[in-house]
Amino acid sequence: MKTNEKLQTYALSDVSHLKVHGRTTGQRSPLTLFWTGSAIELNVKGSELWVEIESDYDMNEPWISILINGVPVSRQMLTAGRYWICVFRGMNETVVKNVRIVKDTQAMNGDPGCSLQIYAFKSDGVFLPVEEKPYKIEFIGDSITSGEGAIGAKEEEDWIPMWFSAIHNYTAMTAEALNAEYRVISQSGWGVLTSWDNNPNANIPDYYEQVCGLVTGDRNKALGAGDKHDFNSWQPDIVVVNLGSNDGGAFQTPEWKDPVTGKVYKQRLNEDGTYREEDLVSFEKAVSQFLTKLRKNNPEAHLVWAYGMLGFPMMPAIYRAVDAYTKQAGDMKVSVIQLPDTTEKTVGARSHPGELSHRMSADALAEYLKGILNY
Repeated sequence: MKTNEKLQTYALSDVSHLKVHGRTTGQRSPLTLFWTGSAIELNVKGSELWVEIESDYDMNEPWISILINGVPVSRQMLTAGRYWICVFRGMNETVVKNVRIVKDTQAMNGDPGCSLQIYAFKSDGVFLPVEEKPYKIEFIGDSITSGEGAIGAKEEEDWIPMWFSAIHNYTAMTAEALNAEYRVISQSGWGVLTSWDNNPNANIPDYYEQVCGLVTGDRNKALGAGDKHDFNSWQPDIVVVNLGSNDGGAFQTPEWKDPVTGKVYKQRLNEDGTYREEDLVSFEKAVSQFLTKLRKNNPEAHLVWAYGMLGFPMMPAIYRAVDAYTKQAGDMKVSVIQLPDTTEKTVGARSHPGELSHRMSADALAEYLKGILNY
């Protein structure tokens, strides 16, 4: 292999102008990227750049996308092991390149062996400061927010990491439109109260105050996934919650039995197909309690509940819950927006929103958030 004689190796801790996106621990040697859309960003003035990564998994391999000057230029599966990846070479050494290396796949609750770490860089250039953006947005959601099906043909049905995208995703698109820094907390199949299959343990609010508590296994524990998240380190201007799709789905799926306690859980329908009142109340209570938790940890943020990309059967319940919370807490910085539904024209892989659907929702959401930010 031809090597550039001028390449120098830099540990992450030696790169003072490195910007880290996404919730993680304070550990930088190596740096662990946990969530969808987590990334490292740097400005490089040089002709060549390499990054040293370590990837591991039992089933679901991580994927990354590389963006140069805001444009995706490569996307790849990370096979297991520790190795160097060339980010770019042969570029004009006098020009500054903005580089983002983005984790395309979600934190994998079902794969305790899944991890992605970054160790070092090699370059013949210098690293320069990354400009701070004026706003910060946190997105919380399920498979839609994880970008499941946002890439790939419509006929794809395999549940594999290949069909996840953090880039062709309303979160990245909305943040770009608002020139905002963003973070994502999301998990396919999960809800506010229950998952799509009625499992009450698979709810996002229970893990919100940890770095990435929904991942499992000893290795993730050792990496600090279960540590308490330091909210003071990054305070968003807006928190967007896109949850409810799986809670709605739970009314249509079979009951879930806890293998430990034997207790059965089910969101039930009435005989006429409408939602059972007491089960809707449980969902509304979960929404209201999550808003309380979000406000406690993000005292100044606007809280926006965004919903509707895969239908909106839970919208009346969401409105009632948000209204009840607002009255009880006297909190006026909370609102609801209905996002455009996915159609035959905008659907992607795995019957999920495709890139077109993400784009439409991002356009609607960005326009809405501009009003809140007095953009």
